[in-house]
Amino acid sequence: MHEIGQSGEQMYAEERQSAIANEVRLRGRVSVADLAARFSVTGETVRRDLAILARSGHLVRVHGGAVRLDVAAVVDEPDLVVREETHRGEKSAIGAAALAFLPADGGSIVIDAGTTTLQLALSIPADARLTCVTNSVQIAEVVAELPGSGVLLTGGRLRPKTGASVGADAIERLSRIRASVGFLGTNGLSLEHGLSTPDADEAATKRAMIAACTTTVVLADSSKINREELMSFGTLEDVDVLVTDAGIDSAFADELRAHEIEVVIA
Repeated sequence: MHEIGQSGEQMYAEERQSAIANEVRLRGRVSVADLAARFSVTGETVRRDLAILARSGHLVRVHGGAVRLDVAAVVDEPDLVVREETHRGEKSAIGAAALAFLPADGGSIVIDAGTTTLQLALSIPADARLTCVTNSVQIAEVVAELPGSGVLLTGGRLRPKTGASVGADAIERLSRIRASVGFLGTNGLSLEHGLSTPDADEAATKRAMIAACTTTVVLADSSKINREELMSFGTLEDVDVLVTDAGIDSAFADELRAHEIEVVIA
């Protein structure tokens, strides 16, 4: 009888693990709490199931749950020069398409540091009259060349890895700003983890940028879509517009539209 009980329990565990693996494939991310409620088991049982599935290569464990392999959190970041050469054509098109969301002359904008947001800065017409707030020296230099526009740098600690100024000084400066439109980059965008980036200081600075803007426009090529990085800095409710390329999955784009996000394909 004891062996039959063990056999039945083992069969149930395998069925449950198969269902969990399928859930991760479909949703991209699952939480221990949700799975425990769904299968009427303890959180510890779910964590053991996730550990088994992680060892067999079905998913990646993260704090509070698990994610699909292709949306697994990645801490390491490529160097700036590498990112500038990656998806260059898509980024150029995204930057040009984002021009549609510039405010009227006399308006104010925030431009986040990043290789895609840089393409926006390079696309701004020479006769534009804007005030630009940025945490990127490179973007500041580009906008400063426009005769009718002015630039404010946020200050802060410069991260050579990304060319972004981050930290308490940048956040404090942004807390005193109210801009019409913010153009932000992101390393990842998913339904449950929202906007994300590997670095905590960059996440905090990006969060302050969102708070400083009336409208938030996210510029991200499709390689960033349905991807999750370590630190979330915004939810889908924080995003008004996503400008991306045709590589975005149509079903995911529909999900974003269901959250009242305007999706623009460059």
